[in-house]
Amino acid sequence: MELNGKNIGFGITGSFCTFEAIIPEIKRLVDVGATVYPIMSEAAATTDTRFGKAQDIVDEVERICGQRVISTIVDAEPIGPKRLLDLVVVAPCTGNTLAKMANGITDTAVLMAAKAHLRNERPVLLAISTNDGLSNNAKNLGLLLNRPLVYLVPFGQDDPIGKSRSLVADMSLILPAARLALESKQMQPILFEWNK
Repeated sequence: MELNGKNIGFGITGSFCTFEAIIPEIKRLVDVGATVYPIMSEAAATTDTRFGKAQDIVDEVERICGQRVISTIVDAEPIGPKRLLDLVVVAPCTGNTLAKMANGITDTAVLMAAKAHLRNERPVLLAISTNDGLSNNAKNLGLLLNRPLVYLVPFGQDDPIGKSRSLVADMSLILPAARLALESKQMQPILFEWNK
């Protein structure tokens, strides 16, 4: 499915080390004609880290999208009733966000956007980035893999020796996975081996 003319919510949560990988993917979505509405968790929108200053990231995302960042639950809530979006992408989707989504907890703008969007029977695409995907969060990943309308960007162990339980999506696959999610299809293969 073509993304030209589609309204896509792009939820960014606090896996700060992956911000560098997702910024170009947001631009790719805009370049193919999608209208991208940036949504950030409070942590992602306000925390300065060794990977960059929060305000610089917010400014860059807003510049690319031409839209203001949605960063409060109140501002994200109308996404459902107004049927604003065709697709919600959560990238990076932290283990914290993954666990909350699997267990129905809505305490960030990104989770509210996903919940509000799912109530309209519309797809959500997750690009996970979590150090405990093969430990504490394995059960949550399993729940979401089985949930209708939730799709995953293909992922793998990014450092099987150094961080044996860590899973990270291939962020460069967000655009093709988004096209498939809009057709109610899971991109395959869902598991891959990182070549470093």
